[in-house]
Amino acid sequence: MTNNKLKNFNDPIYGFISIPCSLVYDIIAHPFFQRLRRIKQLGLSNYVYPGAQHTRFQHVIGAMSLTQDAVSTLRQKGIHISTEEEEAVYAAILLHDIGHGPFSHTLENILIQNLPHEKLSLHLMQLINLDLDNRLDLAIKIFTNQYSRGFLHQLVSSQLDMDRLDYLRRDSFYSGVQEGVVGQDRIIKMLNVANDELVVDEKGIYSIEKFLIARRLMYWQVYLHKTVVAAESVLIKTMQRAFELIAKGENLFAAPALQFFLQHRMHGDSFLQNPEAIAHYTQLDDDDIMSAIKVWSHHPDKVLATLSTILKDRILPKVVLNNEPFGLNQLNELKKTVAQKMGISETEANYFVFTDSVKNRAYNLENFNIKILFKDGSLKDITQASDQYNIEALSKAVTKYYLCFPKDL
Repeated sequence: MTNNKLKNFNDPIYGFISIPCSLVYDIIAHPFFQRLRRIKQLGLSNYVYPGAQHTRFQHVIGAMSLTQDAVSTLRQKGIHISTEEEEAVYAAILLHDIGHGPFSHTLENILIQNLPHEKLSLHLMQLINLDLDNRLDLAIKIFTNQYSRGFLHQLVSSQLDMDRLDYLRRDSFYSGVQEGVVGQDRIIKMLNVANDELVVDEKGIYSIEKFLIARRLMYWQVYLHKTVVAAESVLIKTMQRAFELIAKGENLFAAPALQFFLQHRMHGDSFLQNPEAIAHYTQLDDDDIMSAIKVWSHHPDKVLATLSTILKDRILPKVVLNNEPFGLNQLNELKKTVAQKMGISETEANYFVFTDSVKNRAYNLENFNIKILFKDGSLKDITQASDQYNIEALSKAVTKYYLCFPKDL
């Protein structure tokens, strides 16, 4: 190990974050990882919260910092974690988001169909592993939950992982939405291991309650804010119109990385077996999408130009929320009005009048439950351990339906 690899990041939330080993340094220096500097953490949430400009790069560095704290806490409680395991879990948390595309979740399954970012992250981890002389073998086992010590995987991916602890705190900080502030330091100090599971000491119950409530509030106020949902829906519609025009033989301006995906409709397995596609994907970022949208706003196709202008100039549609699905009659009447006003077909009006739903469930009882460790050694799920009735309610999915249409109707 050379000393020049032991650097520090100055993070506005946690202060100085150290690069603890040469493996972490080499991961961060890799071009695939550096691309995360050009991927916004919160998609188009900055259209509502102007400060939400932070990136996936900042997030994963922060998640690694919390993982360092968690490893230190567990060691203090007598849990043996070897140096190799420690470095591997840092590598796994650093790379858990490496597969995200432009604007994070927004264009998932649009540029590449039927390929969740987790599966793509694993594939890119395997490619980076080749470049790093197989030094990520253990990290990949931890990431895929194939390693014998399951609690290490739970630090990376579970309902109380370092990923969630960082993004709630970080997204709250940059958006200015105070409801997302969680006591990540106290939660980490309360972590423990029982039966090879990551658990929380009894004294941490109230911190976990606040964490789950904060997660619910952040989803409704930031991630699923109706205006954010509208903006991201328009971005998806814009890309769909671009694909439609390309399929008809139109030429559209795009940087080479984006042009490849416009010309080739990629699907999960075929993409993973296509080195050229992967090479283009690892060059693709938010800048490619926005530069294309700026040019498309002047395209002769009225639908593409209008959608692009909506995004470029933030002329977002009106959004109406409902607890029940919207009726077809209401949709069809709005589409007729838009078609007449814009001079487009009713089929094309589908780009401007549309409905969908969003779902929020703060806690999933079926996936890596959060367990509380009591002094007598017994374990209880947080929903049974808590005396707050609303904690169990957070495990139930809440669905809201939304309808989008131009404001000037």
